[in-house]
Amino acid sequence: MKIVVIGGTGLIGTKVVANLRQWGHQAIAASPITGVNTITGEGLAEAMKDTDVVVDLANAPSWEDKAVLDFFTTAGHNLLAAEVNAGVKHHLCLSIVGVDLMKNVGYMRGKMAQEGEIKKSTVPYTIIRSTQFLEFLPGIANQATKDNEVHLSSLQFQPIAADDVALLVAKAAVAEPLNGTMEIAGPERMHMYEIVERYLKATNDPRKVVPNNDNHYYGGEIGESDLVPAGKASLGETSFEKWMASQAANA
Repeated sequence: MKIVVIGGTGLIGTKVVANLRQWGHQAIAASPITGVNTITGEGLAEAMKDTDVVVDLANAPSWEDKAVLDFFTTAGHNLLAAEVNAGVKHHLCLSIVGVDLMKNVGYMRGKMAQEGEIKKSTVPYTIIRSTQFLEFLPGIANQATKDNEVHLSSLQFQPIAADDVALLVAKAAVAEPLNGTMEIAGPERMHMYEIVERYLKATNDPRKVVPNNDNHYYGGEIGESDLVPAGKASLGETSFEKWMASQAANA
């Protein structure tokens, strides 16, 4: 199959492309760097030619509320219109677990708008909602640091390794469209402050984690369990310890 991966040069995209190529598919890494721009439309028609599946992993370049909403609405509309014209048989999008529960967070409203564009289209689709990536732990810690202390809430957290995300996305891309949503998550659930504390200890980081009751997440207050699957989810196989070992090996 010819599979175009939008955002194919990013963290997840490069891994998805590698998986698909290993399985014998023609996987195209599409991004503005490679001449395919979902906002301007540049290169879209050519990229969609004879394409069976499109995997959309693109991320907004800005987290400002209006910019995020405009990006996902415009990019989603342009991409799906090009897919309809080219007769693409399956559109797969990577979204976020709990996105529909966090409407007061601007980024989540943008992702919901993206999901809405997909559901309005005539292209058969699969939406994969993922929990946060283990690779985001350093950034979460840094964002919450004040005076050498990391202030984090007791929100439930079930992060998944990027390798597992890429594998599950690639498998779904070559399967039949769900015309619905599936959820993926890591194998371990704990409080946000606990997993960050484990990460800091494992990396010999001297910062102290201070648990609090502040459930704000990227600018909005969210529920205690909004970031974890509410029901059945496909779980990655990479534990925190296994992920840390891989990070050390690749350092």
